[in-house]
Amino acid sequence: MNDSLQTRAADAPKTSDADSESSIALVIFSVAVLLLLASLDQTIVSTALPTIVADLGGLEHLSWVVTAYILSSTVAAPLYGKLGDLYGRRRMVFFSVGLFLLGSVLCGMATSMTFLIMSRGLQGLGGGGLFVLALSTIGDVVKPQDRGKFQGVFAAVFSVSSVIGPLIGGWFVQFYSWHWIFYVNLPFGLLALAGFAIGFRAHPSQIRHRIDWEGAISLTLALGSLVLITSLGGRDLAWSSPQIVSLIALTIAATAAFIYIETRAEEPVLPLGLFKENVFWVTSIIGFVAGASLFGAITFLPLYLQIAKGATPTMSGLQLIPMTAGILTSSTFSGRYMGKTGKYRILPFIGTGFLTLGMILLSTLQKDTSGVLTGIYVAFVGLGMGCIFPVVTTAVQNAVPRQLIGTATASGLMFRQVGGSLAVALFGALFAWRMGLDGALPEGTPLGPQMMAGLAPELRAQVGELVVTALHPIFRIAAAISIVGFFFAFFLREIPLMNRMVPKSE
Repeated sequence: MNDSLQTRAADAPKTSDADSESSIALVIFSVAVLLLLASLDQTIVSTALPTIVADLGGLEHLSWVVTAYILSSTVAAPLYGKLGDLYGRRRMVFFSVGLFLLGSVLCGMATSMTFLIMSRGLQGLGGGGLFVLALSTIGDVVKPQDRGKFQGVFAAVFSVSSVIGPLIGGWFVQFYSWHWIFYVNLPFGLLALAGFAIGFRAHPSQIRHRIDWEGAISLTLALGSLVLITSLGGRDLAWSSPQIVSLIALTIAATAAFIYIETRAEEPVLPLGLFKENVFWVTSIIGFVAGASLFGAITFLPLYLQIAKGATPTMSGLQLIPMTAGILTSSTFSGRYMGKTGKYRILPFIGTGFLTLGMILLSTLQKDTSGVLTGIYVAFVGLGMGCIFPVVTTAVQNAVPRQLIGTATASGLMFRQVGGSLAVALFGALFAWRMGLDGALPEGTPLGPQMMAGLAPELRAQVGELVVTALHPIFRIAAAISIVGFFFAFFLREIPLMNRMVPKSE
């Protein structure tokens, strides 16, 4: 891996000026639509869940509507990265989006909770490739020095979708039908496919490859078990239950088997040699802790806004707009900085610093904290996010050989998602424990705006204060995790971003 710069330079054929500009612009637009599709689907469902349960029944299976998607998309993501490297990202984009749209149609047609959960699993198998293939494609069509600009735009797309997702979902539920939160994926998906079909040409060469099925299966078992542990442990199942203990044992055994298999595989799903590359392992750790800090803590902000502050679901989404503004600002700055200087090492320091500051400020929230101050606090979190996620992706794609761009990108996203999944589970258990200490609410009482509206004013104020108290340690832990990322940024080696084009097609 030490000669990766020379390898990439030798492997990168030139592209003509005649066809590069318009085709690249079309591919960039298609990637943005693809990322919007992927990120929108993660947030649009949340607002509609109560209505879906009221229509289909099966309240006890509600969490599986979310878990089924997360589980299947997490285990599929690394496979798409490798398959895209082996067989071309263009054809894998078609396969991934096609599978995602098929799952979306089946979700919209669901007439039972069981059918919906199975359809969400299928949708996740396609959705697992959307982020990976979209971000990997940037490594194929944009020179390294300019990738930061586009990665920043894509980070803003993801952030905007996280705000408008619940709004769109609520609009469909209120004025039409929850089924359309899935059907709305069709025009976006078809638009992205058309852009890729026109702007991203297939590579003419055909190379025989051997897929590492043993590694894929062991990695699937390890990640699947880990996601199930974090999704079910402490909530649906006790941590000491036989099911959770068995899943923990399976995670350890499958991980050990995966490492053993990958050391001997001809074309491994996740080449262990990548971990010898400084930029890869350092950015993986930074991505893991940033994902844990960000997703683990931000998940609970709507609880503060809706329960403690009394905001509606729509208003709570709007109050997160400063975070989107922070992401857009810092990601734009990061992209321009990398494009002008060809450097990136200082940006993770800035990002983790802002993220730490934001989490510390959030740990001071009170029931009477003004909306302006809350907006400033979440804006700092957004500033940190915009200096971390786009930057680490660009750094990794610049550090590995071209034939491993998809694999490395997928692995980075995997570490980020696993970090967020673990944090959400652990923070959720901590929040539930803290809420149970006071005993203000009967055990098993659903915590939501509807429940709060039915409480007496005194009890409503008491529950609001209890939520604030329960959230403080979560944000403090998130701040501590962010500091860990800041520490590891010192180990990051800077490889100058090369001002050259990479092939725009597979």
